[in-house]
Amino acid sequence: MFDEILRGEAARRQEEGRKFKVLVVDDDPNIRELIVETLSAERFRPLEARDGMEALELCEREKPDIVILDVMMPDLDGLEVCLRLRNEFLTSHIPIILLTAKGMLEDKIKGMETGADDYITKPFDPLELEARINMHLRRSIRDGEASPLTGLPGNRAIEEVIEDRIRKGAKFAVCYVDLDDFKAYNDRYGFVAGSEVIKMTSQCILEAMDKYGAESDFVGHIGGDDFIVVTEMERAPLISQEIIRLFDSRIPSHYEEEDRERGYIVSTDRRGNVQRFPIMSISIAVVHNTYRELDHPGKVAQIAAELKKYVKTMPGSNFVFDRRRRD
Repeated sequence: MFDEILRGEAARRQEEGRKFKVLVVDDDPNIRELIVETLSAERFRPLEARDGMEALELCEREKPDIVILDVMMPDLDGLEVCLRLRNEFLTSHIPIILLTAKGMLEDKIKGMETGADDYITKPFDPLELEARINMHLRRSIRDGEASPLTGLPGNRAIEEVIEDRIRKGAKFAVCYVDLDDFKAYNDRYGFVAGSEVIKMTSQCILEAMDKYGAESDFVGHIGGDDFIVVTEMERAPLISQEIIRLFDSRIPSHYEEEDRERGYIVSTDRRGNVQRFPIMSISIAVVHNTYRELDHPGKVAQIAAELKKYVKTMPGSNFVFDRRRRD
């Protein structure tokens, strides 16, 4: 079944008159026909190749979203095709599922060593193949949108998840996580140290989600030192408290001993004035639709901006949630 990320991408492609391109490569026309019939005509546009050379030509011309590739083919076999696709910059990211009659472990290992993402043996269950296609498309979309620093989904995925909650009429909470005085730290210690703090923050969030979150919850990286968690209101306070606890316990180790003992660093503010900045803290603004309707991601962001402005006036790490019942 398509999840939120795939549905959002499918809807966007439908608006643009596009579908997911699935290249099916097999010298057996019956196998190609079976796979093509498995794919939903509403979401997928099948492409067929009878051999390895035709597959390489189609990949170069069509740039498919995923390749279903038979291993045992005459002349140019699937392993060689996979290897060539992985060695070309423009095709190196395309998910590849190898399809073969062989089921020996060494054959699977050899297939993975060429760069394949998955392996399925004949005869196969069409429903299993479809599920694996969806899984790799979902991962590919997320990887394409993910932050290169944290690996977390980016803005488009964040917006789609919130839109999906709104469309379903679900009750939800959005936690906007932001670091306090990060710019001053970055200026003082440099961007490499700043990147380490951002990665540490993402780890704190993920650990808090492992402890108090649910499978349906979502974590995203807006960019810079801004993160987002989509959950339910009953879990939001516990998650926020755990993020704060973990962050506050780990952030001192990112400062030099002299700065830790002093409790602040000296840096310039956004206007160029020299100031003292305390050890970094973390602020979390929780927006939810318990008391009032949230009908657009932009409205969620607007309320979060108001709450973040307020919570940042408080000393240390804190979280606040929207208590208002109307605008």
